[in-house]
Amino acid sequence: MHINLSSEAFTHNAPIPRRYSGEGADVSPPLAWSGVPKAAKELVLICEDPDAPRLEPFTHWVIYGISPKAECLPEGIQSELQLQIPPGAMQGRNSFDRIGYNGPLPPKGHGVHHYHFMLFALNTRIDLPGGLEKSKLLAAVRKHIIDSGELVGTYSPDQ
Repeated sequence: MHINLSSEAFTHNAPIPRRYSGEGADVSPPLAWSGVPKAAKELVLICEDPDAPRLEPFTHWVIYGISPKAECLPEGIQSELQLQIPPGAMQGRNSFDRIGYNGPLPPKGHGVHHYHFMLFALNTRIDLPGGLEKSKLLAAVRKHIIDSGELVGTYSPDQ
């Protein structure tokens, strides 16, 4: 991983503020990155919780079609298929069966969960419709990933 993914709202392996959770305003946190390879043609962001009590990680956010010239996502990305900011980006379906971001909300008493925000740089532009689930998106882009970065935040209703 060479892409540096960060947030002004929380640091790596630190608690995600309640504002960005299902107990708070449930808005997406601001994210910023650097170190995207010059060969990148598109960026993809996925946020998931591998600590969820299920076989597959719980997906909280899927966004793709991000221009490699973009350097950040502002707080509060709208829950729309096609975005104005960043221009042309598309959002997929999360494990809540909704479009856009839904923040941390682990079951009470389940302890601390880890939320992995993963940014992938692709060597080609993909032409996919909005609303894809993570598995379909990853199947389409897996062979085109040339670099990545990760930011992990934690959350517990008990924190």
